[in-house]
Amino acid sequence: MIKVEHEIHTRRRGRNIGVGLLLLGFITIVFGLTVVKVLELGNARQFETFDHVARPQIIPQEGTQ
Repeated sequence: MIKVEHEIHTRRRGRNIGVGLLLLGFITIVFGLTVVKVLELGNARQFETFDHVARPQIIPQEGTQ
């Protein structure tokens, strides 16, 4: 089997690897920030109320726990 690789294929491979590494880095940063944000909150109720919107269904009622 004859395999001839043109010079443009080598350049494209290098660019593709570079773009792949940038994309992987971006995904890593977003995932890391998400993990840190969730771990900082600690309490699930704080996570639900973090959107700054009052939702009556999550506000504790008097006489209940």
